[in-house]
Amino acid sequence: MTIGLNGCRHAAQPTGEGDRIGTPAGAVEVKEYTKMLVTQQAVLRRFWYALMPMTALDDGPKPFTLLGEKLVLWKQADGTPAALQDRCCHRTAQLSKGFVENGHIVCGYHGWSYDCSGACVKIPQSPGSAIPPGAKVKPFHCQEKYGYVWVALEAPLRDIPHFPEDGAPGYRRIFQFYETWKTSPLRMMENSFDNSHFSFVHKANFGILEQPQPAPYEFNETDYGFEAITTVPIRNPEASHRVTGTTEQITHRHLVNRYYLPFCRRFGCTYPASGTDHIIYNCATPIDDDNMVLVQWLYRNDTEEACSTQELIDWDAAITAEDRDILEATDPDACVDTRRRVEFHMPSDKPGLIIRKQLMDLLTAHGETEIFRP
Repeated sequence: MTIGLNGCRHAAQPTGEGDRIGTPAGAVEVKEYTKMLVTQQAVLRRFWYALMPMTALDDGPKPFTLLGEKLVLWKQADGTPAALQDRCCHRTAQLSKGFVENGHIVCGYHGWSYDCSGACVKIPQSPGSAIPPGAKVKPFHCQEKYGYVWVALEAPLRDIPHFPEDGAPGYRRIFQFYETWKTSPLRMMENSFDNSHFSFVHKANFGILEQPQPAPYEFNETDYGFEAITTVPIRNPEASHRVTGTTEQITHRHLVNRYYLPFCRRFGCTYPASGTDHIIYNCATPIDDDNMVLVQWLYRNDTEEACSTQELIDWDAAITAEDRDILEATDPDACVDTRRRVEFHMPSDKPGLIIRKQLMDLLTAHGETEIFRP
């Protein structure tokens, strides 16, 4: 048995990165470019994105815009999710305004019903007539993973990233965030690997303002993106003692972070002083060229008694809000083709430059160039 669209069952160092601080260079003409238009890069449609928790579908269908494509999501009779274009083929009404009946999505305008393949299966006004063979709505690849609905708009190039902690003995899964940010997935991804912003953006909680020089990473590029390993000193105020599992005034995070093309990451944090794992996975899901949804999971190897779910959500919420505030104050996206020399760079920007290079290589491999708004 194979599972197709909607789960229906059928028998190095980056190059061309512009100018870096500390590197001799001549005068640079800084051009006025904005961002890569994610909705115009066809290859991005061939990856899986986390959209919303499965529980969001418990009370009926929901709309979602992914890479500019308007979708309707719903839960089928067997509990699996399905996704179609949010547009009835009869009079173009949004199917997300309808309801679910016998596992099918029903248009709220005239009651036309569709299965997970997008085929119309019922026209109430013509119960004795054959349904026109062309009466269909475009379906999309859809499945549940890690408690979320994941969608790929075209045949996926890769599987959904593997979260080895999910379901592993000794780990608990916490759904932390599902919220819309007015920034781009690339900005969010870069920020996730940027150790140099801790001292400033996060000075109110764990950042050490008087120690702005970031800890270096050890990089290993992989078939999915890269792995970056480092150990970072952080402040450990009393409010975070239960989070870190230690009372040290200055403690450390050992990080085994991973980047998954195009917009997923693992923050693989262990606190050596306590042995506590605080492992975060993010999916920065592009809504359109200006907005994204941040999905965040947390995996811990401790107990609810050691540090409660709400404490952990509140602690990471404050940190994430600081990231959101500064990222929404940047230009919506970074320049992927860094040969355009839109920004200056410093050595600690290496993770972001590798991300940009890998995205550029992805575009090139599929015959695309960066499409941006001049």
